[in-house]
Amino acid sequence: MSNYLIIGASSGIGEGIARKLKEEGHSIFATHNKKSLEIEVDASQQWDANSDSELEIIPDQLDGLIYCPGTINLKPFHRIKAEEFQEEMNINYFGAVKAIQQSLKVLKKSDQASIVLFSTVAVQNGMPFHASIASAKGAIEGLTRTLAAEFAPKIRVNAIAPSITDTPLAEKLLSNDDKRKASEDRHPLKKIGTVEDITNAIEYLLGEKSKWMTGQILHLDGGMSSTRPL
Repeated sequence: MSNYLIIGASSGIGEGIARKLKEEGHSIFATHNKKSLEIEVDASQQWDANSDSELEIIPDQLDGLIYCPGTINLKPFHRIKAEEFQEEMNINYFGAVKAIQQSLKVLKKSDQASIVLFSTVAVQNGMPFHASIASAKGAIEGLTRTLAAEFAPKIRVNAIAPSITDTPLAEKLLSNDDKRKASEDRHPLKKIGTVEDITNAIEYLLGEKSKWMTGQILHLDGGMSSTRPL
């Protein structure tokens, strides 16, 4: 069994992958925001990507790091304040940098460690009102490829770039049937993503079946980034 550090396991994808890996018998070390964890893990702490606080729950060896915190701040470009750009960078990018730097020493102790980060379909596709989040996640894609090259062959680094997924983070965009139907119709597969869709991909990137895969951006987006609906 393996040791996994999950940053941001309070809800949504982070909670989903923590629950899945724990049920499979792995040891889970997880952070949460102000909302406490609803699942039992081996160790947990409140950790804020905006702060300089240390991750105190990192074990002596890590086999995987999954960085889940994210934001959805959709506004016209001229209405986005500089501090909002900075906050999105702090949560999505700089928080990931801090978590990786603090975990790197123990990740190197694993025979084959894996880091999983998150981008968004809005980096591949130009989308109105996505300037701040696409910028932050674009930085994640650059980080993914750079670290994959730097950490090879010891540590694999990949990212998932989903489209809208049915999580608490997206609840305002899916708050009624009309909004949900409109979101579904924008995808060639005519549906939005689920937590299970994403956790299945995370598990793949952590495991043996992806051991020859690094530096990749996995576009898990209902076909949005590569096809067009009729």
